[in-house]
Amino acid sequence: MKPFSTPIDSPYGTVGEMWRAAVDEAGDRPFIHSFDASWTFAEVDDRARKLAAALGRAGVGRGDRVALYTQNDPIFVIGLVAAFELGAIAVPINPMNTARELRYQLENSGARALVTIPELHRAVAQDVVGDTAVALTVIGDHTKWSQQGEDVEVVAVRAEDGLGPDVVAAGSIFSQEPPAELAPPEVSTDDIAILTYTSGTTGKPKGAQNTHRNLVFNAESYLEITGLEPGQPVLGIAPLFHITGMVGHIMVAIRARSPIVLSHRFHPEVMLRSIRTWRPVFAVGAITALMALADSPAREDGDFDSLITIFSGGAPIAPVLADRLEEIFGAYVHNIYGMSETASPTHSVPRGQKAPVDPTSGALSVGQPIYRTRSRIVDETGEECATGSYGEILSAGPQITSGYWENPDATEQAFDGEFLRTGDVGFVDEDGWFYLVDRKKDMINASGYKVWPREVEDVLYGHPAVSEAAVVGVPDPYRGETVKAFVTLKAGHSTDADELIEHCRSNMAAYKYPRQVEIREEMPKTATGKILRRQLRE
Repeated sequence: MKPFSTPIDSPYGTVGEMWRAAVDEAGDRPFIHSFDASWTFAEVDDRARKLAAALGRAGVGRGDRVALYTQNDPIFVIGLVAAFELGAIAVPINPMNTARELRYQLENSGARALVTIPELHRAVAQDVVGDTAVALTVIGDHTKWSQQGEDVEVVAVRAEDGLGPDVVAAGSIFSQEPPAELAPPEVSTDDIAILTYTSGTTGKPKGAQNTHRNLVFNAESYLEITGLEPGQPVLGIAPLFHITGMVGHIMVAIRARSPIVLSHRFHPEVMLRSIRTWRPVFAVGAITALMALADSPAREDGDFDSLITIFSGGAPIAPVLADRLEEIFGAYVHNIYGMSETASPTHSVPRGQKAPVDPTSGALSVGQPIYRTRSRIVDETGEECATGSYGEILSAGPQITSGYWENPDATEQAFDGEFLRTGDVGFVDEDGWFYLVDRKKDMINASGYKVWPREVEDVLYGHPAVSEAAVVGVPDPYRGETVKAFVTLKAGHSTDADELIEHCRSNMAAYKYPRQVEIREEMPKTATGKILRRQLRE
């Protein structure tokens, strides 16, 4: 019998049903650990219902969008649950997004409400929401570590009182009397639960429609894959706005009736302190984050003793690195493979097993298709490839997105019948193990984040001195790949690499902007004038 051959189904149709069952069964158990504070399932539910009532008074209802623009803070989880209480659609947004990027996602989703934190509101959101359909902004308190030189201290960050009728502090909502019983909305398994924005081949972010069916199925999958038991803490190492954090942290914790350990944003020393305090059992995150924990000078003996099951996604692990991390963590780091459009995993290395290494390429397998998931490798004509032959990975199963938000063309292009085209190149061996060999030709994978050249090029073209721009990924020892830009300048204009890097840094998320810029006299081009990124990359 194959490791994932046993069919599984969730006993719940929607995330709301799964949450309500967790509160009923484990209301007095901790659900969130954040620094030195904890909240039970019942306490989170109380806050979420009060927030849902406030959102409802602002006109948010079934099918409306609620944007979540925070770090890994309790207010993110509370806002998420509140959205589900209303039958609304949550829109998790990368907290590294600049004003331009935030504005686009708020406008594209048509978000009616925004849940954020003080520094993001002051620095970005307050200058954006007035141009959008957002009717209510809720600002939540949070705690973070503040680093002063080599010292790290705990800092409480409070939302201000009296922010105005359209901007309210979450604390004032939570201090109100409990709302009257909320009428449960009619939500089906195929309704959209969250919109997870992911870049497309044109560089324009697209909202992947993750349905309730998608999320509850992969919550169940994570429960089966990890063997997580009730009460065993989940380390919130991945960002919650990312599909891994959304499903591999929040959804599986709800399903398992387990607490999530949140630490605002990733910092190795902070994360190590959280591990020592709350002793998490399960972790899934990017390989770069796991490496940072392993290499931190703050690491102490016994820090990782509680971690029983560790998974890594976002980028394949080199075999030599997998061996090194197992020695440090005392537990094998299993590969897991998926994407925003698949609500996290479609493939995984089974718990208790080690991934084989392909003898030809030296690649470590990303796993086998999980429960009720089918995957195949096809060539450019759509024909199935022979065992061991390279082609695009296609997947089908209950976790696959229903499409892209208000983008029927992109939805049509993404599917071959019921199979999702992943855009990743790989192969499958005779034992059913899948290997990821390459990605779509131009996509850059920086620390597990996807960066599309076109978006970076568009920002570069906004600089007055730039005539032409082309962006490629180049090898980087820490991030896997990093972004490099090539530009030519307009006649009579001058600039330098540092100025162009700063221009990009101020207009896009930190993981996207180029770390290297090369100014050239001319670009290699095709006969039709198209810039040849391939030659620049080579």
